Amino acid sequence: MQVLIAADKFKGSLTAVQVAERVTAGLRRVVPDAAVESLPVADGGDGTVAAAVAAGFERRERRVAGPLGAETTAAYALRGDTAVVEMAEASGLQRLPRGVFAPLTATTYGSGELLRAALDDGARTIVFGVGGSATTDGGAGMLTALGARFLNEDGDPVAPGGGGLADLSTADLSGLDPRLDEVELVLASDVDNPLTGPKGAPAVYGPQKGAGPDDVEALDAALTRFATVLEASIGPKALEYAQAPGAGAAGGIGYGALLLGARFRPGIEVMLDVLGFAPALERASLVITGEGSLDEQTLHGKAPAGVAAAARAAGKEVVAVCGRLALPPEALERAGFGRAYPLTEVEPDVARCIAEAGPILERVGERIARDFLS
Repeated sequence: MQVLIAADKFKGSLTAVQVAERVTAGLRRVVPDAAVESLPVADGGDGTVAAAVAAGFERRERRVAGPLGAETTAAYALRGDTAVVEMAEASGLQRLPRGVFAPLTATTYGSGELLRAALDDGARTIVFGVGGSATTDGGAGMLTALGARFLNEDGDPVAPGGGGLADLSTADLSGLDPRLDEVELVLASDVDNPLTGPKGAPAVYGPQKGAGPDDVEALDAALTRFATVLEASIGPKALEYAQAPGAGAAGGIGYGALLLGARFRPGIEVMLDVLGFAPALERASLVITGEGSLDEQTLHGKAPAGVAAAARAAGKEVVAVCGRLALPPEALERAGFGRAYPLTEVEPDVARCIAEAGPILERVGERIARDFLS
């Protein structure tokens, strides 16, 4: 029996690569000659570049602006003329000092620098994975790095971050890098929120980035102004894009990407294509997927649900590994999971599950081997 391990990371405990390594070790303790193929996956959020590198892409690093403006080293992945750029590498919450949030001032400028680096390296297709952002600037920083100008009534650049857009008077996209017209840009996201409103980026995701109620209100008004001023510059499509699915992804950077001509696709769907999941699935008899918490959110575009749906469509057996299971059996079955193996079944102490996720996951791998391989 050929086993395919296509799991996402266990956030805060194990990378997707480490999950595959630990499960493999557990399987082979029971069945030493088990045929196992690993294909770490991601849904466009943090960990997307690592998944691409594990699938054979080359890791490229650049010094870019972090969300607070200070330089940081960020990576993207390249294979041939296809690049995978992860906005969280430059503008993610992980780039903020521990305990520090900057909901009004964090910028996506560094994400634009990463896109420009991919263009410099000859990319003709760019998969732009968005998620895990520290920012709510509608992609204004990213667009600025690519040549756009956003000015206040005095003709000076507005301050970085979503808060600065409250002073926006003029938007000029005429200086955007002309190479953007020659590439296929794919916006890969697991959320389909609009830019503003009750389901928009500030209201739904602002609190995760440290925004209080007053900040959320200010950011929503600023992003509304952003779209309105852009309408005067580029026409009605500016407002159409603001309401389009994915515009609100990653603090509204999805909106900026749509302004660049990006095509929105569910992140896991894009990444499975890019990573070569279909041929690996064809070779497999059993598919093991998973992530840190298997819950209601998993069912809405997260990596394990995408893997399970594709595997079920191909008639393959699918099981999930997870740190925590918060889905009833009927929901698992509807999503295509034959069975789930949470770490908490092996070790009831959640704190130990987080601290010792690797060894416990190996024991879970042993259980799967006994159930399916021996």
